[in-house]
Parts: sequence; structure tokens; C-alpha cells
Amino acid sequence: METTIPSQSPEPLSAGLGSDKPASPSVIGEVNDETELTKLDPNYVPALRLTAMVSSVPLLFGALMAEAVFVPELGIPSGIVGLVVLIACAFWIIRIPTRRYAARGYQISVDRLRVVRGILWHSDTIVPFGRVQHIDVDQGPIERFFNIATLTVHTAGSHNASVQLPGLNHELAKDMREEIRAHIKRESL
Repeated sequence: METTIPSQSPEPLSAGLGSDKPASPSVIGEVNDETELTKLDPNYVPALRLTAMVSSVPLLFGALMAEAVFVPELGIPSGIVGLVVLIACAFWIIRIPTRRYAARGYQISVDRLRVVRGILWHSDTIVPFGRVQHIDVDQGPIERFFNIATLTVHTAGSHNASVQLPGLNHELAKDMREEIRAHIKRESL
């Protein structure tokens, strides 16, 4: 029996680089390494950018303080430290969120969830639903603003006892939680 989880036109993610071609709606099927991954919600990129902007403010403030205190004593031309930090922050805000979005994806099947993530350190995690203890759908203020959520699946055991899947549409995350919960309920009967 195949079950369909509604989503907002998920797109495949191939080889961690992303793809511009749209995919058919996510159908629960077989999970394997050759199957293309479903992309996260496109609102995840601006949410990551806003988070990066907020986290860059203390770094920029520190660079301005270093400019005021240390640059005159060291004889470095004024503005160099601030310019270097500004370029690094711009890279952090513009490029890194796009790369993180492209490097993440998931697959959901009848009995397991596969989560792939990582730019430098690649992680490919498969969570069998039989090991799931409980499931959370979390939203912070930035996620709420962009209508996205993080699905956290807590499993039995101590190694990687929870797997997070951020950047899902909020409704899709709730539907996935209910689908996993229904599978656990069916399996326990």
C-alpha cells in the first residue's frame, strides 16, 4: 500500500548539488542510495541567510572595535580589518546558505527516513521507524516567519539518538510526523 505525503512540489536533489528540474510529488516508496532525494522548502535559504546576518553582527562589531583599538597601534591602514571581516560575513550570508540547502535532502519510505546533509562532512543517516521513540516538530521565530519547521526524530540507542531534518514546510513536517506515528502505531499492534 503506497501512501502519499502532500508537499509543496518537492524537487530532487542529486549528488548534493541540487537540480533545477521539478519532481513529482513525494510518494512513499523504497529508500536506497540511487533514488534522488527530495529537496527542502525553498524558504530554508532566506531563513539561513537571516540567521547568518544575525550571527554576523557581533563579528562585525568586534571588527569595528579592533579597528578602533589595535589598528592605530600596529600601523595597519585603516579599514583593512573591517573590510576583511565584511567580505567574510558577506560570503557567510550569501554563499553558505545556498550550499547548505543544496547539500541537504531526504527520502521517506514505508518503514524508514533517510536524511542526507553536509558540505565538508557528509552525513547519510537512515532511521528505521521501528527504532523511533518520539517525534518533534520545532519552530523558532525565524522558522515561524518563513513557515518552515525542523522535524526531529528521536530513536532508541545512544549513538545519534536523534536526527534533525530542518527546512521542511511546517505542514509537511506535521504530516511526516503523523505518517511516522501511524507506522509506529501499526507496528506496535
